[in-house]
Amino acid sequence: MTTTEQTATEQRTARPPSARPAFASLRRARELFLLGRQLPDDVPDDVVAAWKRARFFGVRHDAPDSPGAAEPSVRPVDSALLAAGRPVLERIAPALGSERTALVLTDERLRVLWAAGYAPDAVPYRRDLSERLVGHNSAALALHTRRRAEVHGPEHFLDLWQDVSAVSVPVPAPETGQTLGTVTVVSGLCPEYRPHPGASLAEAAASAVEAELLARSHAAERVLLDAYLRALRDQGRAVVAVDGRNRLVSEPAGRLLSPEGLAALERSAAALPRDTTPSASYRVRLPDGAGCTATVTPVTHLGSVIGVVAALEPLGPAAVAVAVAGKDALTLAGRSLPWRHAVGRATELARSAEPLLLVGERGTGKTSLARELVTDPLTVDAAEGELHAATSAVTAGQALLIRHAERLTQPDVATLNSLLETHPGAPLLLTYTPGTPVGPCLQRLLDTLAARSVTLPALRERPEDIRELLTALTPRPAPGRPPLTWTLDALRALEQHPWPGNITELAHLVRALAEHRRTTGPVRRAELPDPVRQGPASRHLSPMEHAERAAILEALSRHGGNKTHTAAALGIARATLYRKLRGYRDA
Repeated sequence: MTTTEQTATEQRTARPPSARPAFASLRRARELFLLGRQLPDDVPDDVVAAWKRARFFGVRHDAPDSPGAAEPSVRPVDSALLAAGRPVLERIAPALGSERTALVLTDERLRVLWAAGYAPDAVPYRRDLSERLVGHNSAALALHTRRRAEVHGPEHFLDLWQDVSAVSVPVPAPETGQTLGTVTVVSGLCPEYRPHPGASLAEAAASAVEAELLARSHAAERVLLDAYLRALRDQGRAVVAVDGRNRLVSEPAGRLLSPEGLAALERSAAALPRDTTPSASYRVRLPDGAGCTATVTPVTHLGSVIGVVAALEPLGPAAVAVAVAGKDALTLAGRSLPWRHAVGRATELARSAEPLLLVGERGTGKTSLARELVTDPLTVDAAEGELHAATSAVTAGQALLIRHAERLTQPDVATLNSLLETHPGAPLLLTYTPGTPVGPCLQRLLDTLAARSVTLPALRERPEDIRELLTALTPRPAPGRPPLTWTLDALRALEQHPWPGNITELAHLVRALAEHRRTTGPVRRAELPDPVRQGPASRHLSPMEHAERAAILEALSRHGGNKTHTAAALGIARATLYRKLRGYRDA
């Protein structure tokens, strides 16, 4: 939503002055509430609910407070929001323009991080603005609604705030949109619910803090990337860099480090105090069976720790054991339960030189797994030629891999059925993609192999493997170019996409970004293709609807989002296009 649209929405949803009782009436209603008496009918429901919450939390309406000061003392809180917000707000504070105005910054827990100005009656801000401690206030309301909020005099629960008006604006994280805190402008009581005169100042301050957060985030990402690249040159290639949002993992490190080990490194980075600048490296204990050790070096920026770089070293005896077990463990990316179960079952069956059938949707990795199971098999694609020349090699004991068994011709199916009747233990591997109706001969072949078949899960059934697959699929960057990394928002979009083309589709996406991307820094959600960026439909779509939705999204992308040109290219009316887009959005 644009700023203009958001402002319009706020104007539509704001109550007109006539919808709120006069301050004098509301003051009387508050007194009746505190006495436990019946309230007038014109008291807004949201105000009554706020008063009731304060009473439920045990807030004292007559709670005392110490006098205000020009810049109240606040407890220091380790916060990226404070680091970014303080210099911005210190520049804005002189614009308050009144002795009876204050500017306040809180974090996501409504702790006051910073405040300036003078509060009327010395009461508008404390060290914590949580409703559980002080009752209804604009900062708590803005944090809850994630939009600008105003609270005036008698709407507050505290006696001390009866002559105070405040407007608060949430501050979102630039990358994720998660609310990090609020900016509040406090003043004397506004006349009868007029829009708070500090609303535009609060909006501008929150926007400026968000822009500073974004600038600092980009600068910190660059510092982390530079430290990662230096470690690659100085310490070898098994290197990992993490900062809690981004992961930079070299190819050797991706093979060496398990997800559990990576999580241990991220916990180590999170445990470092951000307000110190340690430079000494230290060892991190990785989970049992990790097969490597990690030497971690903190990365600092502007006097604060922003992340760590870890150099990995394989363990001596354990590393040998891992190498020996490599064929059984299969170095294919993926540690989810469905994938591990399928690979484990296939590995067990492949230990005996007998036929094996690998079943799965297109792109699920059937051929890659087959080539891991058997060394240098003779490979034939059923879609490209006949099998007669290859069957003699099977009878001689050489392993034969037949891809796309669903495309076997009738004579080839008959040849294989005859082969299995005479050589039931033939070293034969077949990959099969269900979907098309099968004839009786092919069904007989499938029935023969059913007892020694393994079905590979689709990628949508193992989204937790996406991040490991990205590391495995990302090509080595060209000299002088940084490796491909991903923001958390982009990773979430990739994990939520249904991937009809499975790993093959993911590999094409990664390769296209690696070859054609011109920007630096982690890949953001906006850079992903439309179907991935926009997320899956929430209701189940038929195959026809899936195809239609994909065609519409592709046409929209091709025409730069112009719906008129898209409708013309698709040969449908513009109203029809809008209706279909609404249908998919509501799906």
